[in-house]
Amino acid sequence: MSNFIVKKVAVLGAGVMGAQIAAHCVNAKVPVVLFDLPAKEGPKNGIVLRAIENLKKLSPAPLGNKDDAALIEVANYEDNLDVLAGCDLIIEAIAERMDWKHDLYAKVAPHIAPNAIFASNTSGLSINKLAEGFDAELKARFCGVHFFNPPRYMHLVELIPTTDTRPDILDQLETFLTSTLGKGVVRAKDTPNFIANRVGIFGMLATIVEAEKFGLSVDVVDDLTGAKLGRAKSGTFRTADVVGLDTMGHVIKTMQDNLKDDPFFSVYKTPDILAKLIEKGALGQKSGAGFYKKVGKEIQRLDFATGEYVTGGAKAADIVGRILKEKDPVKKFKAMRESTNPQAQFLWAIFRDAFHYIAFHLESIADNARDIDFAMRWGFGWSVGPFETWQGAGWMQIAQWVKEDIDAGKALSTAPLPAWVFEGSVAEKGVHTPEGSYSVAKSGYVPLSDLPVYQRQQFRAPVVGLGGADPKTAGTTVFEDESVRLWHSDDEVLVVSLKTKMHVIGDGVIKGLQRALKEAETGFKGIVIWNTDAAEGGAFSAGADLQSALPAFMAGGAKAMEPIVRELQDTFMALKYSNVPVVAAVAGLALGGGCELALHASKRVASIESYIGLVEVGVGLVPAGGGLKEAALRAATEAKGNDILQFLKNGFMNAATAQVSKSALEAKAMGYLKEDDVIVFNAYELLHVAKTTARAMADAGYRAPARRTFPVTGRYGWGTIRGQMVNMRDGGFISAYDYQLGDTIAEIVTGGDIDQGSVVSEQWILDLERKAFVALLNNPKTQERIMGMMQTGKPVRN
Repeated sequence: MSNFIVKKVAVLGAGVMGAQIAAHCVNAKVPVVLFDLPAKEGPKNGIVLRAIENLKKLSPAPLGNKDDAALIEVANYEDNLDVLAGCDLIIEAIAERMDWKHDLYAKVAPHIAPNAIFASNTSGLSINKLAEGFDAELKARFCGVHFFNPPRYMHLVELIPTTDTRPDILDQLETFLTSTLGKGVVRAKDTPNFIANRVGIFGMLATIVEAEKFGLSVDVVDDLTGAKLGRAKSGTFRTADVVGLDTMGHVIKTMQDNLKDDPFFSVYKTPDILAKLIEKGALGQKSGAGFYKKVGKEIQRLDFATGEYVTGGAKAADIVGRILKEKDPVKKFKAMRESTNPQAQFLWAIFRDAFHYIAFHLESIADNARDIDFAMRWGFGWSVGPFETWQGAGWMQIAQWVKEDIDAGKALSTAPLPAWVFEGSVAEKGVHTPEGSYSVAKSGYVPLSDLPVYQRQQFRAPVVGLGGADPKTAGTTVFEDESVRLWHSDDEVLVVSLKTKMHVIGDGVIKGLQRALKEAETGFKGIVIWNTDAAEGGAFSAGADLQSALPAFMAGGAKAMEPIVRELQDTFMALKYSNVPVVAAVAGLALGGGCELALHASKRVASIESYIGLVEVGVGLVPAGGGLKEAALRAATEAKGNDILQFLKNGFMNAATAQVSKSALEAKAMGYLKEDDVIVFNAYELLHVAKTTARAMADAGYRAPARRTFPVTGRYGWGTIRGQMVNMRDGGFISAYDYQLGDTIAEIVTGGDIDQGSVVSEQWILDLERKAFVALLNNPKTQERIMGMMQTGKPVRN
């Protein structure tokens, strides 16, 4: 396998998608040059410069660290085409017009390096037609690479070859997209709108048709088709508003223009209501009105009958909510199909329409059933794909019901289900089996891709019915209870997986970590703290388990908490000074005690999507697991004899204002991750990189760091910070109680009421943390904040 190293990427087109693809390349430290037309007035690269400025304002943020916007090189098609010669990958991302794309290709083709890959980020135009006019050599290096919006956060990238694309080009690109940019790659056939938009937009259109048939309002439909189905909580119509109704209209038009022979063609008609909204310029979120409209604080919904906006917020019927809560999919679908409630009938109808559609079109749009499931999960945020849902609910029973509905004229098309649905092994086992997923073209089961890049994923994205190792039970268990599982895969690394809700840290987790240290020091090279749902959006740890500490607090008051906090501190310090390296594999939320757990590891390997911070002030407390001690120690280390206070400001402000990083890159800038900590872009590779890191540290002769004393700023620093906080309080930026909490944090990070330059131990600061934490627990205002957080999940500002 030859190395394909992408030294530089060119993105052609600085529109919404192009600029964000460039931003994500920069996140991944891939040098990138962003092209657009020369501006008619002002600086020639004005269009690109404005696009880069705009990246800093977008939410959710395309850049992991806003300052990295400066790393995007700017260019225009008139002066800078020679730059293309130094690019290994060129991604075209201009507007969806075949003629414009061809004009641009004619301009850039002579400048493309002989080994570079050329790809179009089209969302639905034919890749073969786009390649017309290329010489054979360039044709072999051209393909479609369809990112989903927003590119940093959406896991899916569809890779679409032409009939001439060289297979090794696709393998190289898939490897780069998977490992470097952190994506989930699905290979699609060159059919209109490829896989995810084809199935997803059909699903949205079918939902609109069925909603009108059953007389359901947009808010009820969104409540039914969002989180309750394990899909994006924005449901159907809200999603359309976010995507933009003009964009949706455009994707529908591609289907109308290119799918005239499709038996579902009548469904591709632009819904009247959508056409009217687009005509009025009500394009959804970007224009302030679409299916919904914000009026003051109220979100109003469009009433289809009158075309007016009315009060929204209606929810699914209780009885239907109960059907959807049923855990057993077989029972759930039976209840849905047999219910007389119009909402339940609507749900059965949209599932039936989707099953009918994917079965009929599987052969023409995808290589196998798994690719459709992955496309919908990664591109549309479904927790379970449509084929997985069908199989889970009983393959033959569902097939029978769909057939009955088609025969009775209830379906959206009269086309029968294809014969393979009822035949041979599919009838017996469904489309997903341990040997692979069903492919109509190969009339057999196709195993998962065996590209070397997937060997970096010990647990690949699971598929219902496909089998594969379950991270909850894989490997050899050393110890397990309801809080933790300690296990290994015969590779000299002990893995600690937390099992508590949101992986909060209570007594069981503390005892588990102590046990892991003992086990590792006798029989392993290192420890990795990794949770089984790291790649599926789970938390690393949402912090200390306040709930579990309540009984002790109720029985013995704040004083009873003192030994609990001391044990937490001692355990984290034992991790820091362990004789084997401890690697924290961080993904998702690492808040409060979860952040402190990561801070005390020997090293951190963090997913780009890591949200790290000390948030204790939200519940009226201060960090007490050594988070403030680490801030004081790191400031003293960085200052190297200069004024420590300058280096302490950052750590103090982060904790006093409960700042949470919006990415692992920002966590580095904030000081929660160190410069040499590793950032991983594909969360499925997190465990592999963490284990490799732990073993490498051990192999390099790891020794625990020496315990050092360090200087603090004492009462001089405390007084200086307090002065700045008085201004914030008096200016109304923080509440009086926020001021009190901030003052307590200032006292701890400066070492308290001692002389400037005093030298202290880590234990000195830990004692200050613990004392302050226990004292605050007695404060009624803190108790108010804790109760508020437990009841509503939102911080109380008192």
